[in-house]
Amino acid sequence: MANIKDLKKKIKSTKGTLKITKAMKLVSASKLNKAQARILGLRPYSTELEGTVNTVSALAQNYSNVYFEEKQSKHSVVLVISSDKGLCGGYNSQLAKVVRRFAAEKQDEDLKFFWIGKKVRDLIAREVNSDKTFTFAKVDPTYEEIRKIADELGQMFLNGEVGKVYVAYNSFVSAIAFDSKVRQILPMQVETSTKEEIKEKYPYDFKYEPTAEQILDTLVPEVYLTTVYTCMLDAIASEHGSRMNAMENASKNSGEMIKKLTLKMNKLRQARITTELIEVVSGAESLNG
Repeated sequence: MANIKDLKKKIKSTKGTLKITKAMKLVSASKLNKAQARILGLRPYSTELEGTVNTVSALAQNYSNVYFEEKQSKHSVVLVISSDKGLCGGYNSQLAKVVRRFAAEKQDEDLKFFWIGKKVRDLIAREVNSDKTFTFAKVDPTYEEIRKIADELGQMFLNGEVGKVYVAYNSFVSAIAFDSKVRQILPMQVETSTKEEIKEKYPYDFKYEPTAEQILDTLVPEVYLTTVYTCMLDAIASEHGSRMNAMENASKNSGEMIKKLTLKMNKLRQARITTELIEVVSGAESLNG
């Protein structure tokens, strides 16, 4: 049974933990505001850009682009975006589960894994064909750094080294929720049903300046790059949101622990006082005979 001295040490230690978790929560909340603004600002552009390409490619006659071509290669690459730091709840563990399930479903493809962040890599690197880990000058990568990664993976596809390129990441839903997923980004795909819907919506073609082919040849690579960058911003916002919630829960648990320890310490102190009073009264009564 713990004594009062031990309980005081535990209370002091827990109060120190509470200060740290509260500070980390505030830092994550500040970072989340910035990351959320970035991803919510980019998504409309990304959605409209992708929609424009889908529309023009569906209406253009006999158009083809290397980014849409199916490759014969059975080799594929998966870019896994996780975090370098822990203390962010189920952010990394949930993504690891999704990646494991994906690898099991794609046994007919020779998957090679590239990594941004080390946490998921450390969890599953021995289970998969692991390759390069990308690092950045600062914690959050710049647009140019993501462009280099996208160009490297895209060139592998264009050269025929791999048949598909996937990105595994946590998609930002809200400050308290994210969706772990694996998304195919190459070859780009426009579903047949989507094409039919577009043709029904626009039973006429547009006038293009320059030609539709020239427009698409410019926009398609931009769609690919924007998709990769959007995935990165999604992952960053999800990480900060998950860490903020984890620190909030940790702060709450620390507060409850301090209350329980304080109550227990007060009970022990009261029991000690009661015992001393009983001893004093018993001694006095024995003297009085």
